[in-house]
Amino acid sequence: MGQVTATTAVQINAAPEAVAAAVADYATVRPAILPANYRDYRVDAGGTGDGTVVHWILQATEKRSRDVLADVTVSGGTVTETDRNSTMVTTYTVTSAGSGSQVETTTTWKGAGGIGGFFEKTFAPMGLKRIQGELLGNLKSRLES
Repeated sequence: MGQVTATTAVQINAAPEAVAAAVADYATVRPAILPANYRDYRVDAGGTGDGTVVHWILQATEKRSRDVLADVTVSGGTVTETDRNSTMVTTYTVTSAGSGSQVETTTTWKGAGGIGGFFEKTFAPMGLKRIQGELLGNLKSRLES
């Protein structure tokens, strides 16, 4: 098993505090910015910030999906989603960038071994970067409009 990682970033013309608050808002903002790859989204506990528990099915490809039940922790400008159902961890890091902010999201998990693991490590990050890019693009559009 090897570590699989996908990272995407976007610049947003909004204050870091506002961006971090939007990233940590699972009740209002998150459902509005999710790409179609996310289905059956629901908030199981909390809804904003630390202590939130959220569920979704990530439909990575037509045949591949992942049932995610994530515990959310917040530390400064970093929001972390830790999946109870797998080794997947996604972090959103908000930093100052010029007159606005940068949001970087990184998802990691322990991939499969063997030839399947080779293909997962090679192709899964590309697909996930596309999904992350769409989510961050939707966040940018929401905060800059």
